[in-house]
Order: sequence, then C-alpha cells, then structure tokens
Amino acid sequence: MKLEIEGGPVNTAPTPAQITRGLKSLRSYGKSSHASLTDDAGNYVQVADGGVSCMIERFEFGAQRWRAFHNKPSPVRPDGTILVFRAGNIPMCSDEWFMADQVVEVFLAFLGGTQYPPFVHWRLAPGF
Repeated sequence: MKLEIEGGPVNTAPTPAQITRGLKSLRSYGKSSHASLTDDAGNYVQVADGGVSCMIERFEFGAQRWRAFHNKPSPVRPDGTILVFRAGNIPMCSDEWFMADQVVEVFLAFLGGTQYPPFVHWRLAPGF
C-alpha cells in the first residue's frame, strides 16, 4: 500500500494511525487538501478536502472510477455546490459530502481489504 498526502512524502507502508492522522490533517487551504491510498495492483481510494466537506472516490485499475454517496443529502449544500480545494473545483451532489471520520473508515476498510462501511454507497464518477 502507498499513502500519498499532498505536500508530503509517499508512505509505502502506512499504519492505520498514520492514515488517520494524515486524513484528519486535510483542509481545503494549506499544504494538504487531498490524499490517496493505492494498493499494489493500482486500485485506490482518494479524498479531496477535509473536515466536514470531504469527497471520496475509488478506482479499480483497468475498470472504472466511482464517487461515494450516502442516504442523507446535505440541506445546506444543494446539488451543484462546488467543492473548492487546491487541486481544483468539483461540482458535487448534495449526498456526496462526507466528514473526515467517515473518510478514515473508508480508507481503513480499503487498507484491510474489508467491506466498506454500510453508510457509503458508490455510483460512477462524472465523466466515466
């Protein structure tokens, strides 16, 4: 596994504690606004932004990319709200906003090769 956090060195053997700490440090401002965790086959999960405004995607090498969503659309972020972070601007659906603690759960499931948490669902990412 390889953990990459914007602005930091690549960690080729991340522990759950390092993943948790790294993901909780992400912010739309500052040196780190996105991160990814990639396995040896090239599959990965990635997150943009941090705190209470995170976007999660997963990619299966040679297949497709999916965007995470949940069953509780945000009443304050309607469809089309733009996620702004250092790597770009992404229009989001109201059910695609996650909190950092939820992102940690998704990344740790990927790290352990276990099922994703029951609160997360997947649909094809826009453009795929």
